[in-house]
Amino acid sequence: MQNHFELFQLPQRFAIDSAALDAAYREVQNRVHPDKFSNASGSEKRVAMQWATRANEAYQTLKNPFKRAAYLCELNGVDLQIESNTAMPTAFLMQQMEWREALEDARAGKDLAALDRLDQELRAARKEELSDIGVILEAKNFAEAAQRVRQLMFLEKFAEEVQAVFEQLEG
Repeated sequence: MQNHFELFQLPQRFAIDSAALDAAYREVQNRVHPDKFSNASGSEKRVAMQWATRANEAYQTLKNPFKRAAYLCELNGVDLQIESNTAMPTAFLMQQMEWREALEDARAGKDLAALDRLDQELRAARKEELSDIGVILEAKNFAEAAQRVRQLMFLEKFAEEVQAVFEQLEG
Protein backbone atom coordinates (compact mmCIF):
# COMPACT_ATOMS: atom_id res chain seq x y z
CA MET A 1 0.00 0.00 0.00
CA GLN A 2 1.21 3.49 -0.84
CA ASN A 3 2.21 5.81 1.96
CA HIS A 4 0.66 9.29 2.15
CA PHE A 5 3.53 10.94 0.28
CA GLU A 6 3.34 8.40 -2.55
CA LEU A 7 -0.43 8.82 -2.77
CA PHE A 8 0.07 12.50 -3.57
CA GLN A 9 3.34 11.96 -5.49
CA LEU A 10 5.29 14.20 -3.11
CA PRO A 11 8.84 13.75 -1.80
CA GLN A 12 8.94 11.96 1.53
CA ARG A 13 10.29 14.80 3.67
CA PHE A 14 9.18 17.19 6.38
CA ALA A 15 9.40 20.37 4.31
CA ILE A 16 6.36 20.21 2.10
CA ASP A 17 5.00 22.40 -0.68
CA SER A 18 1.50 23.24 0.60
CA ALA A 19 0.25 24.30 -2.82
CA ALA A 20 1.45 21.02 -4.38
CA LEU A 21 -0.20 19.07 -1.54
CA ASP A 22 -3.49 20.93 -2.03
CA ALA A 23 -3.39 20.39 -5.81
CA ALA A 24 -2.54 16.68 -5.45
CA TYR A 25 -5.33 16.22 -2.90
CA ARG A 26 -7.88 17.87 -5.21
CA GLU A 27 -6.72 15.67 -8.09
CA VAL A 28 -7.11 12.46 -6.06
CA GLN A 29 -10.47 13.60 -4.68
CA ASN A 30 -11.68 14.38 -8.23
CA ARG A 31 -10.74 10.89 -9.40
CA VAL A 32 -12.61 9.14 -6.57
CA HIS A 33 -15.49 11.55 -5.97
CA PRO A 34 -18.73 9.63 -5.33
CA ASP A 35 -20.54 11.56 -8.12
CA LYS A 36 -18.23 9.92 -10.68
CA PHE A 37 -19.41 6.52 -9.44
CA SER A 38 -23.17 7.13 -9.39
CA ASN A 39 -23.74 4.45 -12.06
CA ALA A 40 -21.07 2.08 -10.74
CA SER A 41 -21.64 -1.18 -8.92
CA GLY A 42 -21.89 -1.28 -5.13
CA SER A 43 -18.38 -2.62 -4.77
CA GLU A 44 -16.93 0.07 -7.07
CA LYS A 45 -18.72 2.73 -5.01
CA ARG A 46 -17.29 1.26 -1.80
CA VAL A 47 -13.76 1.23 -3.21
CA ALA A 48 -14.14 4.86 -4.36
CA MET A 49 -15.42 5.82 -0.93
CA GLN A 50 -12.48 4.04 0.74
CA TRP A 51 -10.04 5.92 -1.52
CA ALA A 52 -11.76 9.24 -0.79
CA THR A 53 -11.55 8.54 2.95
CA ARG A 54 -7.91 7.48 2.69
CA ALA A 55 -7.04 10.58 0.65
CA ASN A 56 -8.71 12.78 3.26
CA GLU A 57 -6.81 11.11 6.12
CA ALA A 58 -3.53 11.38 4.22
CA TYR A 59 -4.18 15.05 3.44
CA GLN A 60 -4.99 15.88 7.08
CA THR A 61 -1.80 14.11 8.21
CA LEU A 62 0.51 15.81 5.72
CA LYS A 63 -1.08 19.25 6.05
CA ASN A 64 -0.46 19.37 9.83
CA PRO A 65 3.28 19.75 10.62
CA PHE A 66 2.94 17.95 13.95
CA LYS A 67 1.14 14.96 12.40
CA ARG A 68 3.51 14.99 9.41
CA ALA A 69 6.56 14.80 11.72
CA ALA A 70 5.04 11.93 13.70
CA TYR A 71 4.13 10.13 10.46
CA LEU A 72 7.67 10.48 9.09
CA CYS A 73 9.08 8.97 12.28
CA GLU A 74 6.67 6.04 12.04
CA LEU A 75 7.39 5.54 8.32
CA ASN A 76 11.05 5.24 9.22
CA GLY A 77 10.46 2.58 11.86
CA VAL A 78 10.51 4.81 14.94
CA ASP A 79 7.54 4.32 17.23
CA LEU A 80 6.75 7.51 19.09
CA GLN A 81 5.98 5.47 22.24
CA ILE A 82 3.53 8.15 23.28
CA GLU A 83 2.07 6.11 26.13
CA SER A 84 5.19 4.36 27.36
CA ASN A 85 7.97 6.93 26.91
CA THR A 86 7.30 10.06 28.92
CA ALA A 87 10.97 10.81 29.64
CA MET A 88 11.84 14.42 28.88
CA PRO A 89 15.04 16.43 29.18
CA THR A 90 15.39 18.21 32.53
CA ALA A 91 15.46 21.69 30.97
CA PHE A 92 12.19 20.96 29.16
CA LEU A 93 10.57 19.70 32.37
CA MET A 94 11.72 22.78 34.26
CA GLN A 95 10.23 25.01 31.57
CA GLN A 96 6.97 23.06 31.81
CA MET A 97 6.87 23.66 35.57
CA GLU A 98 7.47 27.41 35.11
CA TRP A 99 4.70 27.62 32.52
CA ARG A 100 2.28 25.66 34.73
CA GLU A 101 3.02 28.01 37.61
CA ALA A 102 2.47 31.03 35.35
CA LEU A 103 -0.83 29.55 34.18
CA GLU A 104 -2.02 28.97 37.73
CA ASP A 105 -0.98 32.49 38.76
CA ALA A 106 -2.80 34.00 35.76
CA ARG A 107 -5.91 31.91 36.47
CA ALA A 108 -5.92 32.77 40.18
CA GLY A 109 -5.35 36.46 39.51
CA LYS A 110 -7.72 36.52 36.51
CA ASP A 111 -4.80 38.19 34.71
CA LEU A 112 -5.57 38.16 30.98
CA ALA A 113 -2.38 40.08 30.13
CA ALA A 114 -0.22 37.44 31.86
CA LEU A 115 -2.21 34.72 30.12
CA ASP A 116 -1.66 36.45 26.78
CA ARG A 117 2.12 36.63 27.44
CA LEU A 118 2.14 32.92 28.28
CA ASP A 119 0.20 32.16 25.11
CA GLN A 120 2.70 34.17 23.01
CA GLU A 121 5.62 32.40 24.67
CA LEU A 122 4.04 29.02 23.93
CA ARG A 123 3.42 29.94 20.29
CA ALA A 124 7.09 30.89 19.93
CA ALA A 125 8.22 27.67 21.64
CA ARG A 126 5.99 25.54 19.39
CA LYS A 127 7.25 27.34 16.28
CA GLU A 128 10.88 26.81 17.36
CA GLU A 129 10.22 23.15 18.20
CA LEU A 130 8.68 22.56 14.76
CA SER A 131 11.63 24.25 13.09
CA ASP A 132 14.07 22.08 15.06
CA ILE A 133 12.07 18.95 14.23
CA GLY A 134 12.26 19.85 10.53
CA VAL A 135 16.06 20.11 10.69
CA ILE A 136 16.33 16.84 12.64
CA LEU A 137 14.05 15.03 10.18
CA GLU A 138 15.99 16.35 7.19
CA ALA A 139 19.11 14.89 8.85
CA LYS A 140 17.18 11.60 9.08
CA ASN A 141 17.65 11.34 12.84
CA PHE A 142 14.23 9.82 13.43
CA ALA A 143 14.82 8.73 17.05
CA GLU A 144 15.73 12.30 18.06
CA ALA A 145 12.81 13.62 16.02
CA ALA A 146 10.45 11.27 17.87
CA GLN A 147 11.66 12.69 21.21
CA ARG A 148 11.07 16.22 19.97
CA VAL A 149 7.63 15.29 18.60
CA ARG A 150 6.70 14.02 22.08
CA GLN A 151 7.86 17.37 23.49
CA LEU A 152 5.76 19.16 20.90
CA MET A 153 2.77 17.08 21.99
CA PHE A 154 3.22 18.41 25.53
CA LEU A 155 3.37 21.96 24.16
CA GLU A 156 0.24 21.43 22.06
CA LYS A 157 -1.67 19.99 25.01
CA PHE A 158 -0.54 22.79 27.31
CA ALA A 159 -1.54 25.41 24.71
CA GLU A 160 -5.04 23.89 24.76
CA GLU A 161 -5.10 24.28 28.56
CA VAL A 162 -4.10 27.94 28.20
CA GLN A 163 -6.92 28.48 25.69
CA ALA A 164 -9.37 26.83 28.08
CA VAL A 165 -8.33 29.24 30.84
CA PHE A 166 -8.78 32.16 28.41
CA GLU A 167 -12.32 30.97 27.70
CA GLN A 168 -12.97 30.47 31.41
CA LEU A 169 -11.83 33.99 32.31
CA GLU A 170 -13.48 35.70 29.37
CA GLY A 171 -16.74 33.75 29.66
